[in-house]
Amino acid sequence: MSPLLLRGARLPDQGVRDVLVSTDSGHVARVAPPGLLPSGPDELDLTGYLLLPAPAEPHAHLDKALTWDLAGALPGDLLSAVTAWRAYAARVTEEDVFQRARRAVDELCANGVTAVRTHVDLLRDDGGYGGDPLRGLRALLRLRGQLRGRVRLQIAVLHVDAPDELLHEALDLGADLLGDCPHLSADPAASVERTLRIAAEHQVGVDLHADETLDPAAGDLRLLARAVGERGFVSGVTASHCVSLGAVEPDEAARTAKEVAAAGIGVVTLPLTNLYLQGRDRPSSTPRGLTAVRALLDAGVTVAAGGDNFRDPFNPVGRADPLETASLLVTAGHLTPDEALHAVTGGARAVLGLPAAGPYEGAVADLLAVRAQTVSEVLGASCPERLVFAGGRLVSRTSVVREIF
Repeated sequence: MSPLLLRGARLPDQGVRDVLVSTDSGHVARVAPPGLLPSGPDELDLTGYLLLPAPAEPHAHLDKALTWDLAGALPGDLLSAVTAWRAYAARVTEEDVFQRARRAVDELCANGVTAVRTHVDLLRDDGGYGGDPLRGLRALLRLRGQLRGRVRLQIAVLHVDAPDELLHEALDLGADLLGDCPHLSADPAASVERTLRIAAEHQVGVDLHADETLDPAAGDLRLLARAVGERGFVSGVTASHCVSLGAVEPDEAARTAKEVAAAGIGVVTLPLTNLYLQGRDRPSSTPRGLTAVRALLDAGVTVAAGGDNFRDPFNPVGRADPLETASLLVTAGHLTPDEALHAVTGGARAVLGLPAAGPYEGAVADLLAVRAQTVSEVLGASCPERLVFAGGRLVSRTSVVREIF
């Protein structure tokens, strides 16, 4: 295959450059000032575009996507959303999950995403795990097989106190990670230990929904950090949400962040859903409902940001756009635009265990070109015109015609 030459792109830290991509290796081969690289049969003019690392989505729920209107959910807190989803999940079919998940992935890809980690519920019937509780997983495994070369899909099985044998079956079927919600378990400490044990037996990573509450006494993240430190877990550990860390005093947040860093745990903050669900019981001086992002960054924790729910009972809005997530981190998390962009690009890929991507020599050629001049414009203007490259191959293009009379 011929290499692809991207001409005249603006790089955030290098000005205008030409970028040569090896479509055989899927990596960036050369970056040079305009006009120094030889022409070839395959070229794209990216004049007027800012060329960025492609975002990754580190925390999605593709099995729930696009069910807000179907489930008849009412606005409410986390437990209200869980109740609404479980009622709807009893009649969800494998094909239903597959079709909605495929639509959601198409939206993510069009917005620039080339890698996704999705959680999938063990679907409950009649209040238990009857029928085929793995039908959602089966749907996402089908989808994963169809996405190779366009979007890399990781699947984490999400459960609350599910039977051991069901978790083993899900991992044997092909799930990539084991998830858990310790704060919803009857025994959070035992739940964390069991999840780590079963994941270690299968040599897969762990991604927990941790401390999805503003209660400062919640302790999932500390339990996880200490358990990983004692166990020496090596397959990759992620803690998502970690809302309560944003509700404690700064000194305590700093101490916990250091424990998390020492254990090598990545943290995923989820501003869109946490801003929607959290703090509804506090109509005055409502807290933001985010984790302590600055304390985690200061401690050296790998921090990523995700979109979480996509128009389902846990959140009726969202555009499946990581740039929207990054914009919220600037507004509600008080990060700089560059820090926020890193959380949905480099930070997200690191949490997913993927090599670095971007318009830099030797990096994976997963790239996002946005018609804009600066990072602040990208995040502030929600620029819709985008080209998305996965492994150096163009996989999505969005063009806009605007008429003003």
